[in-house]
Amino acid sequence: MTDELVELRKISKSFDGMQVLGDISLAVASGEFVSIVGPSGSGKSTVLRLLTQALRPDAGALLFKGAPLEQAPHSFAFMPQRDALMPWRRIIDNATLGLEVRGISRRAARATVAPLFEHFGLAGFEHHYPAELSGGMRQRAALLRTVVQSQDMLLLDEPFGALDALTRTQIQEWLQGMWTQHRWTALLITHDVREAVFLSDRIYVLSARPARIIRQFRVPLSRPRSIADLGSPAAQAIETEILQTLLHPQEQDDFGPPA
Repeated sequence: MTDELVELRKISKSFDGMQVLGDISLAVASGEFVSIVGPSGSGKSTVLRLLTQALRPDAGALLFKGAPLEQAPHSFAFMPQRDALMPWRRIIDNATLGLEVRGISRRAARATVAPLFEHFGLAGFEHHYPAELSGGMRQRAALLRTVVQSQDMLLLDEPFGALDALTRTQIQEWLQGMWTQHRWTALLITHDVREAVFLSDRIYVLSARPARIIRQFRVPLSRPRSIADLGSPAAQAIETEILQTLLHPQEQDDFGPPA
């Protein structure tokens, strides 16, 4: 791969004597959307915590633009599993939170985020409170808060898992369109294989812990995409192969080039 923005080389991590990650190596190129899928408890979210430096690896190297990650400590914008909107702050002030934490005044932060509300389908809701928004709108507000920080890379930790099926599908399609416009570099953690296929350029599949990468797949769908593309033979074939990999990991060869 060329133009690697982030690279994990032979990373391992244990908690209280239990090895969670074992010899993980992966990379994300600039402008690429990459997903990680794997069994529950396999350490997918641990990868993101290592990148945000909330955790330190026991062994291996974390690189950002070819240099140790420690030299670029604030290069990621993180979106957690739930929207984490503060109920006492209006939506516009939730969207500015990351900027304010970085020392930008609320007035200046509001001026930065205000023009983006229409783009994110939130125009007219700037002064509403989170409880007044639907689940999909709350997730769009959380994503706005994430991307407005203008960091090099988005880390998305199962951000749509709490949504109902229809809302999740709608926001996946919306995010795919937004990504096609902006080409954000993104790493998504998800249990949803179809979501990974729809959004990703490449997909890494983790084994059960101690997790290792057992396959990687390159998604053969052109962009822009629509939900209808998931009915294509190519999409169905790769979704089936990923599910077979997850269900029968013992049948997989050692990690190799993308399928």
